[in-house]
Amino acid sequence: QQFASRRRPRPRYLRNVVLAFLVGGLIALLGQILATWFASRGLPMDQASGRAAVTLAFLGALLTGLGVYDEIARYGGAGSAIPITGFANSITAPAMEFAREGYVFGLAARMFQVAGPVIVYGMASAVAVGLIRHFVLRGW
Repeated sequence: QQFASRRRPRPRYLRNVVLAFLVGGLIALLGQILATWFASRGLPMDQASGRAAVTLAFLGALLTGLGVYDEIARYGGAGSAIPITGFANSITAPAMEFAREGYVFGLAARMFQVAGPVIVYGMASAVAVGLIRHFVLRGW
């Protein structure tokens, strides 16, 4: 037991944290650059931000399909999982994995295997907050 514990590789916490911060920060920087670029084309900032988010989601899905996002995730860890690109990856990766099972039982059924609970609980909490807001503000 002691021999095995001495030979076990030690986790590199500081390195992992720094790489996650850098990768997540670079993805956020790309999003800000896209939003600023869309705004410079005459869009209001809220619409420019929406288009930047859609562009990042598309890039995340495209890079997942090309196998590049897995390398980014291997390098950046949690930094690649948190932004909207990580959400696109979590939908695209299972869809690609199960696509050979067919469009209905493979692609469509497995696409939301990981992201489905996020969508369901996100929608449920949005409805709950909306109802609470409606009844609280209605009473005032």
